Amino acid sequence: MAISPPTNRLWWKDPIHGIELFWIVIAFLWGLFMFFFMIAWHFIGQQNLSNETYKVQPSAYVERVDAFAEEFQVVDAAGKPVEEDGVPVVRPPAGGDAYIVARLWEFWPILELKKGESYRIHLSSADWQHGFSLQPTNINISIHPGYEHIITLTPTESGTFGIVCNEFCGVGHHTMTGRVRVVD
Repeated sequence: MAISPPTNRLWWKDPIHGIELFWIVIAFLWGLFMFFFMIAWHFIGQQNLSNETYKVQPSAYVERVDAFAEEFQVVDAAGKPVEEDGVPVVRPPAGGDAYIVARLWEFWPILELKKGESYRIHLSSADWQHGFSLQPTNINISIHPGYEHIITLTPTESGTFGIVCNEFCGVGHHTMTGRVRVVD
C-alpha cells in the first residue's frame, strides 16, 4: 500500500523510460546467458560428478564395508594392522572398488589410494543423512541411508585429504571427519 495513490491510476500504460528499458533488456539477456551457460557448463565444466546410485539396506552395506576393511587393511612390517585413532587404514587394489560408510559421527575406514589410479568409491550412510565433502577438492555429495552412491575417482596429487560432513547430523556433527590418503 502506497502512502498516496498514483496520480495516473493506469500507470502500466505510461511509456517506459529509456534507462529503465535498458536495464530490463540487460537483465533479460543476462538471464538468458546464465540459463544457457549452466547447460553448457554441465558438459564443458568438468565439475559435475557422474555417479551411480543404487538402493541398499544400511545393515547390508555396513557388512560389505566391514568385509572390505578386513580384506584390504594395511599391515605394518610386524604384521600388525595399521590404524589411526582406532580407524583402520585400508588399501584397496588399484582400479578396484573402495567402500566408505558414514555414521554418527565418523567416516569409516581411512582409504589409502595410489596416485594416478582410478577407483570406484562406494558411499552410503548407516543412520542419518550426511554430507561427503572431500577437501580441498570440489567433491560434494549428500549421502542418504538406503542409497549407495558410487563415484569414480582418479587422484592426481599425493597427500592426505580430509572428509567433512556438511549436512547437520546432530550433536557430534562438528567432529564428523575422515581421511583419504593418496600415495605415489
